[in-house]
Amino acid sequence: MEIRRIWAAVLVGAAMAGASIAAAGNFTTAAHSDFYSAGRHQFYVWCGRTGNHMAIEAGKDAEDAQLRLYGAAKATGHTACWPVWQGRVAG
Repeated sequence: MEIRRIWAAVLVGAAMAGASIAAAGNFTTAAHSDFYSAGRHQFYVWCGRTGNHMAIEAGKDAEDAQLRLYGAAKATGHTACWPVWQGRVAG
């Protein structure tokens, strides 16, 4: 009788673990596809001590948009700033 309870608890735990892993996989896939999608991307521009701000830049993917923001910051003399990707912006 006690062994059946243990096995039931093990099976329920395994089912819950499997469901949570499947759900986490869906979130990871969405973020991954957003990073590599063309469009507008939102960044937190980190400038060390001062001047941190949010920015939105368009690009063929997040890396392209990030490099565009970095280039624009360098062109204006802000060489210590680096854009950190926050996500893709709809619209």
